[in-house]
Amino acid sequence: MEVSTLRQPANAAPRLLPPPPEVALPAGEKPVRWQALREQVLNHPVCLAHVRPGRKVVFGVGNLEARIMFVGEAPGAEEELQGEPFVGPAGLLLTKMIKAMGLERSDVYIGNIMNWRPELPLRGDDPQVGNREPTPEEMAFCLPFIAAQIDVVSPALIVALGATAARGLLGSHSFRTLGDVRGRWHEYRGRPLRVTYHPSYLLRKEVEGKVAAQRAKRTAWEDFLAVMERAVLPITDKQRNYFL
Repeated sequence: MEVSTLRQPANAAPRLLPPPPEVALPAGEKPVRWQALREQVLNHPVCLAHVRPGRKVVFGVGNLEARIMFVGEAPGAEEELQGEPFVGPAGLLLTKMIKAMGLERSDVYIGNIMNWRPELPLRGDDPQVGNREPTPEEMAFCLPFIAAQIDVVSPALIVALGATAARGLLGSHSFRTLGDVRGRWHEYRGRPLRVTYHPSYLLRKEVEGKVAAQRAKRTAWEDFLAVMERAVLPITDKQRNYFL
């Protein structure tokens, strides 16, 4: 299928997608398999067809021996420019929270359900403004790619960041609100899965005032503490009392 046949007019609705791809990786060590998967995603004609000129397909990054893997929903403006997940304001907050766990960003693996930024109608040649949630069909198409990353990295546990990421991993109709699934453990591909707020949600709560922001951050931090306990990371009294 030629990439050009997949492109849609700038003001069109999300296009129909082919069936989700089957991912086949070579035998070998993690770096070999991961690089083969990365090349498949970055050069996949459907992924490329959804990326606007000057932007990039986004693939996961991090430590291939990571015990903890964070999964978000989709790239934003900064991510599609750099081709890396969580590098915008939400990514900076996520990095701070990882550091608060006593880890570095290089100690974990970070990916997204989606490999491209979901398109919105454009006005003339103006760049896309704002973001939208990916459709269930878009997530279903990209899901084999994040599932393959999970299989290659083989983390001890997974953290789903936000309701959309949780629906991508647990099923689009598996729950109604984030409160239905956060605060307890789930399972994805045989690995423990914890659902928590997306960092962008925590940033939005800041406009509601200090109390609302503090409460939301504490709730998310309790999920991070649960992850630390499950991963057998040391927890200090200071860490236990963050955002109280």
